[in-house]
Amino acid sequence: MNAASADLIHLVLGIFGVLIVASIIGYVLERRLSPDGSNAAIENLNARIKAWWVMVVLIGIAFVAGRAGVILLFAFCSFAALREFVTLINTKRADHWALAAAFFVAVPVQYYLLWAEQYGIYSIFIPVYAFLFMPIIAVLRGDTERFLVRIAEVQWALMICVFCASHVPALLTLHIPGYEGRNVLLIAFLVIVVQLSDVLQYVWGKLFGKTKIAPRLSPSKTVEGFVGGVISASLIGAALWWVTPFTPLEAGLLAFVITLMGFFGGLVMSAIKRDRGVKDWGHLIEGHGGLIDRLDSVVFSAPIFFHLVRYWWSLS
Repeated sequence: MNAASADLIHLVLGIFGVLIVASIIGYVLERRLSPDGSNAAIENLNARIKAWWVMVVLIGIAFVAGRAGVILLFAFCSFAALREFVTLINTKRADHWALAAAFFVAVPVQYYLLWAEQYGIYSIFIPVYAFLFMPIIAVLRGDTERFLVRIAEVQWALMICVFCASHVPALLTLHIPGYEGRNVLLIAFLVIVVQLSDVLQYVWGKLFGKTKIAPRLSPSKTVEGFVGGVISASLIGAALWWVTPFTPLEAGLLAFVITLMGFFGGLVMSAIKRDRGVKDWGHLIEGHGGLIDRLDSVVFSAPIFFHLVRYWWSLS
């Protein structure tokens, strides 16, 4: 067993240990304080724990399957997230060709380029080529009513659900001196830190939250929860330095940046839901919304984390 496999096993065992403890605590709290499901905070906490179990199992299976498994998993996530997004935007019959191109051309091409490690093209394929050709495809149908709004919404869906999300498996394409064969641990670091930040912000907010940080966007978010969650997740990121090519200080700084991006990403996606008058993006995860509801923080953090890691060595 090589060092990368050993570190991954230790990390997975630690995650399963935490989830088992969290599940037991959630079960006890539910039996004592919410036997009839009336305590929204406890029900929400247990729903988050269940969602974590689903995500950990799926990502674990992908890790076992190797590079191909990880890329296929996130390609599926991009496809499913794009479907959720499209259900909430303004589209007409005239947009069907453009939407078909988004689902059956943009998604597979983006992930194929990633598989081929063609950074020079996959980094611009969607924000340049897809953004230029999608309005061309749509305009050929001749429907100009709300044309700009319709095209901009599809482009934004592609940017969030495909381009940003694809930067998670793109971490596998990085060539870091002395870190060969361990890139999958960078994905684990990103997902763990960002998702823990969300959970810790919720916990700190419930325990000490008094000051609403954005009541019109997300009433449950508080200044106290935000500060406590970001600091806690940053410290956890520093403690996980051993799975990264960085020092504890560098890992903590990276964790701080991606937790900030995750927080603001969550606010942006909440604003879109408020604009559309919906509570959740979908119903893929029972009792806890759709795929985008669980990955909104990760997709906003992923491109920043990817490029910080990619160019760190040239700056150091």
